[in-house]
Amino acid sequence: MAAPDISNLDLHALANPLRFTRFATVLTPWLLLLGLGCLGAGLVQGLFLAPPDYLQGEVVRILYVHVPSAWFALGGYLGMAIAALAALVWRHPLAALSVRAIAPVGAMFAAICLVTGSIWGRPTWGTWWVWDGRLTSMLMLFLLYLGVIALVHLHEDRARGLKMAGYLAIVGTINLPIIKFSVEWWNTLHQPASIRVSGSSIHPEMLTPLLLSALGFLFLFAGLVLVRMRTLIAEQRLEMRALRRAARAG
Repeated sequence: MAAPDISNLDLHALANPLRFTRFATVLTPWLLLLGLGCLGAGLVQGLFLAPPDYLQGEVVRILYVHVPSAWFALGGYLGMAIAALAALVWRHPLAALSVRAIAPVGAMFAAICLVTGSIWGRPTWGTWWVWDGRLTSMLMLFLLYLGVIALVHLHEDRARGLKMAGYLAIVGTINLPIIKFSVEWWNTLHQPASIRVSGSSIHPEMLTPLLLSALGFLFLFAGLVLVRMRTLIAEQRLEMRALRRAARAG
């Protein structure tokens, strides 16, 4: 399998679904392989080689899944909102498909974040769930993803459903800064950010596997979105062929 050549990539050319599909077909397996490799390396280091936390002990090892899933649940939603804006304003031919492709992947990452957070919270806080700012706003993010998915699939007029889903995706971005700053705005059991622009308070032996896991989650998120995009484009082409055959038969 040859590595994809992106040195002369024309991004405008990728607006064509067929060109995009050819490019994504080459890029997808590389993203998935890199994602699995980085995630595997990060989890092996994090689960077996990194030291336990001096306060939380061994339970802290869940951060190697919980934190990256949270990062890219938020990042995925922002990407979905940007795609929705491009679909509504600039009528980009693949933007609406991007919204449909990102939504279930982002919802899965948000669900992983919520589940692992509850598992982490039980021994740390003594409860599976508290209705504080960070947890509640993260649950809202998951529900916003589900709302976008529902609007796309439940509306009889697909174009109208996509437009409504796009509006929800854009409006829902107001929740992103709430998630980010909730631990600073309100009293919460959730710990504040350990990684900032100014530096990190995480021990290097724990930070390295965390960043490896995060890189793996990033590659996997991108790879899964491309898989979804290719599937949706193929479904769209099949629907168009069916309509043309029906028109000829009529």
